Amino acid sequence: MVAGPRSLESEPKSSDLIMYQEFFGLNELPFGITPDTSFFFAFASYQEALNTLLVAARTGEGFIKITGEVGTGKTLLCRKFMASLGSDFVTAYIPNPYLEPRTLLLAVAEDLLIPLDAGVDQHRLHKTLNSGLLNFARGGKRVVLCLDEAQAMPLETMEALRLLTNLETEKRKLLQIVLFGQPELDDKLEQASVRQLKQRITFHYQLGVLRRDELDNYVAHRLAMAGNRGAPLFSQAALDLLYRASGGVPRLVNILAHKALLLTYGEGRAQADKKQVRAAVADTPAAKQLRWWW
Repeated sequence: MVAGPRSLESEPKSSDLIMYQEFFGLNELPFGITPDTSFFFAFASYQEALNTLLVAARTGEGFIKITGEVGTGKTLLCRKFMASLGSDFVTAYIPNPYLEPRTLLLAVAEDLLIPLDAGVDQHRLHKTLNSGLLNFARGGKRVVLCLDEAQAMPLETMEALRLLTNLETEKRKLLQIVLFGQPELDDKLEQASVRQLKQRITFHYQLGVLRRDELDNYVAHRLAMAGNRGAPLFSQAALDLLYRASGGVPRLVNILAHKALLLTYGEGRAQADKKQVRAAVADTPAAKQLRWWW
């Protein structure tokens, strides 16, 4: 027996989600917003950004900068990039760099498993980091530090990172840094106090959104990865509306598609149509409210 219509205002129970998956023949939820590299879809902008990152990492010089609007998948790209590096790379990941310089350096050492003495002073901290990075280099390893939400980083912390990249052998840098951030990161880099860091950015890329011709494949890919092997779960009209309402922003596509499928399941239908997408948009303030409906 199929569940009745459901309001989107309350979060579905886990038992309801299991029934929802079974109803559509899925093994897991296809449109989660938690970054999961198994769902990575290499649409044009993603693939170009990933190629840029991989080439830059193997070049081994300077900073790399990736910017993109909210919801364009910077964190997912970051995780995919780190997973794509070979065994000759060691990576560190800082999800929230809104830290004072010393705290950030301690976090880098911790993530790289570089042991530090309790209460280590600033001089000793830099010396120990330098020694740890040299040990990686002697072992044939390259070290890449990825910082997410880099637009939140204080200016003095940015300068501390620049000084950290001064560490080098005769042939290459001991540490390469990748900044992932919203467009506000570019504004911050215009500050005179970090102009030297800006000059060291040798590779940069701005993430775009899904094109209309990519959205259908994106939705189909996520459904297939979640186990869908049957008929399409979205009508063509629903996909058209999904694109217009989301603007091609992957996170919004996921949110709207998830809500539309929940409503479709609640109504006992096999395929989402415009009606369910419209209801999902009305329930999502961040989506483009298409006033012409009314």
